[in-house]
Amino acid sequence: MRKRNSCEGRRAAMGAFFGTYFLLCVCLIWLFFSSSSLYIASPSSLSSSSCKLRRKFQLNEAHKPGDVVLGGLFEVHYTSVFPEQTFTSEPQQPICKGILCVSFDTLGFRHAMTMAFAIDEINKNSNLLPNVTLGYSLYDNCGALVIGFSGALSLASGREEQFLLQQNCLGTPPVLGIVGDSYSTFSIATSNVLGLYKMPIVSYFATCSCLSNRKRFPSFFRTIPSDAFQVRAMIQILKRFGWTWVGLLVTDDDYGLHVARSFQSDLAQSGGGCLAYLEVLPWDHDPSELRRIVNVMKKSTARVVMVFAHEGHMINLMEEVVRQNATGQQWIASEAWTAAAVLQTPRLMPYLAGTLGIAIRRGEIPGLREFLLQIRLDQNNSVNNENNMVRQFWESTFQCRFDPAGWVEAEGPLCTGLENIENVETEFLDLSNLRPEYNVYKAVYALAYALDNMLQCEPGRGPFSGHSCATLERLEPWQLVHYLQKVNFTTSFGDEVSFDENGDALPIYDIMTWLRLPNGGCKVQNVGEVKRSDSKGEELTIDESNIFWNFESNKPPRSVCSENCPPGTRIARKKGEPVCCFDCIPCSEGKISNKTDSMECTSCPEDFWSSPQRDHCVPKKTEFLSYSEPLGICLTTTSLLGTFICAVVLGIFTYHRSTPMVRANNSELSFLLLVSLKLCFLCSLLFIGRPRLWTCQLRHAAFGISFVLAVSCILVKTMVVLAVFKASKPGGGTSLKWFGAMQQRGTVLVLTSIQAAICTAWLVSSSPAPHKNTEYHNDKIVYECVVGSTVGFAVLLGYIGLLAILSFLLAFLARNLPDNFNEAKFITFSMLIFCAVWVAFVPAYVNSPGKYADAVEVFAILASSFGLLLALFGPKCFIILLRPERNTKKAIMGRGTIKS
Repeated sequence: MRKRNSCEGRRAAMGAFFGTYFLLCVCLIWLFFSSSSLYIASPSSLSSSSCKLRRKFQLNEAHKPGDVVLGGLFEVHYTSVFPEQTFTSEPQQPICKGILCVSFDTLGFRHAMTMAFAIDEINKNSNLLPNVTLGYSLYDNCGALVIGFSGALSLASGREEQFLLQQNCLGTPPVLGIVGDSYSTFSIATSNVLGLYKMPIVSYFATCSCLSNRKRFPSFFRTIPSDAFQVRAMIQILKRFGWTWVGLLVTDDDYGLHVARSFQSDLAQSGGGCLAYLEVLPWDHDPSELRRIVNVMKKSTARVVMVFAHEGHMINLMEEVVRQNATGQQWIASEAWTAAAVLQTPRLMPYLAGTLGIAIRRGEIPGLREFLLQIRLDQNNSVNNENNMVRQFWESTFQCRFDPAGWVEAEGPLCTGLENIENVETEFLDLSNLRPEYNVYKAVYALAYALDNMLQCEPGRGPFSGHSCATLERLEPWQLVHYLQKVNFTTSFGDEVSFDENGDALPIYDIMTWLRLPNGGCKVQNVGEVKRSDSKGEELTIDESNIFWNFESNKPPRSVCSENCPPGTRIARKKGEPVCCFDCIPCSEGKISNKTDSMECTSCPEDFWSSPQRDHCVPKKTEFLSYSEPLGICLTTTSLLGTFICAVVLGIFTYHRSTPMVRANNSELSFLLLVSLKLCFLCSLLFIGRPRLWTCQLRHAAFGISFVLAVSCILVKTMVVLAVFKASKPGGGTSLKWFGAMQQRGTVLVLTSIQAAICTAWLVSSSPAPHKNTEYHNDKIVYECVVGSTVGFAVLLGYIGLLAILSFLLAFLARNLPDNFNEAKFITFSMLIFCAVWVAFVPAYVNSPGKYADAVEVFAILASSFGLLLALFGPKCFIILLRPERNTKKAIMGRGTIKS
């Protein structure tokens, strides 16, 4: 792939700029020296000097006299051959010559004849320019800037012999305006010079956006939209079919270089795509350079090739395309070669069929065919050069010659001038697709309407100095520019013609496609249009069903550097590559892209997470210790089972409350302990289910108070056992007065109240609250209760632990007492279980994430509660239910049991 960098582009533009001005200087020097004889000759010899000048440098031309003469510059030949300058002999004049064995541009001649027809039609119209006869002077630029510029200077100077009927070169009517030239570079050169004198120039084919510069080209107008609009129209087509990777070929002149600059700028601004390569077609048709360019096209992954080139450049390029068999390209044609019949030949159809092209607005010109059929050449015209355009057309069409020194190179029969053009197969009479001709027609009428408005000026109300008006006797070209800027009329085809402040016409183009016919030929068909709307910009209308795609799939080709990044991915630029070349990187977790070719991935909202495809956000999964999951079901069942067992034991003790076993083991504290254990089992249910504010606040308070109540009862029972045992010894009876029923209740109440105070202070200062935790899992929301104050939670657990340790120590001291006198051994075992469970709870709780922390706490509550229930009440229920013979006063008194 070969690309021009910005420096190369500037050098190319500067080269074209200086090249143009070099040619201008050559032409001006030629004009100066060749015209010097006019200023040094006597008046009597002035005419012959001027006519000698014109014979030395002959131009292909056609003339018609009139009161006011309009000039015209057309490409009647594709190119020219300039003889080598030896500086030892008189320079020979350049020879107009065609390419590919085509010596005459029939369509270019038709353009010139369209101007002649428009002037003839205006002269017959009594409502437009009454009493004024228009004439014309038409010149062939021969595809060469020097020749075209010479013709323009000849029109502007007004000093050449112009008509055969006049005997001298003085006193000829002035050329008031010029229609042409066809090439942008030629128009730039001509307008740069003639614009200094405000000579109005109305081009029908020059599209370079640079010509819209009113300061540089104050008298330039055109009936064709500028390339700025054409480029935007091309970009609309690229966007329509999703072509983001295209090649661009331009000519090495102002037309091509301005297009390249404008295309790169607009393409970057619109984000519509990138250039895979930018190549400049050489003017000298260098075979090696064309070979290299076609090779670049073949190697590139871009399947779309846009070409802003002239017809002659395309012919040479396509010859090389055929030689290298460069198929598989979707061609996009500029208006300069869309309608080029020479390219629509059967041998080029395998390559150019399906071409999409921008075309000049098509129009209809009633009466043009009849006018063209009337073109004839008499014997007088056949031997002079005043209308040699017609002579060359005749020789080219009928392959004959008027004299041995004729313009055609090939030998052939002599022309009679009586040949019938309708008997020859020629595109000259095919008027079904009038495009450049329609622009020529509008250009002539624009000049005519401007002249008509100028001549209708009322003296004293004119726009010029002193409110003066222009007169037919003293017309000046600069006066016509004023009226041309304000011209506004409607053609017979219904199109409005006017110029904006830059001299540009209303922008509208047709979209064409090249249909391949069964016989191998081609048909250019209209499939849409693109026009500018003040509110919507460029509006593209296209009928895709009528487009012929020159591919096996019969569908538009894919032309992208990188395939589109699907939703769920983002574009990652490739270093050193155009923006259209990229990699597709999947979005990271928690981010999504929900459209194609996203530049960035967006983060999901707080409570949402990215889907597995990363193309949309889904609500995060919620996690908490639920009643519906297996773990929650097991813990809930265990909690309810413990509560049920407590209720059963309480029922047994209530039913057997009068038996010695119940009475001997402090029945009141036993009942209170069973109630507290029941509360412990039930408070574990507060840790299951979705956390709420009230459950978070109640769970730890209920847990702390319930366990303190249970441990307080055990502590008091242990203290009572020790006191009873001490009272059974001599002198120890006074110790029982401190452990009466009131003292026992009071001790339990005081110890429980302390825990209640701790819980109250905790809830007031920093209450536990529900919290959405996303630290454990990014794609999950873990609902949990934060403790609020770690100190409060530690004090609550520490107080329970303190009472449990104290109970364990007292029970351990009483472990050797007679079994039937106390239950110290069982209290010791239950406290050992209790302490072991809660000591293991702390590290397990700290290291358990989310709902598992709640499960660990519930497990600790249930385990310690079951430990107390089974250790303290299991043996008693065993005796009461299964060993009733041991539940007698005799059995108990026999071992010295003291009733409490």
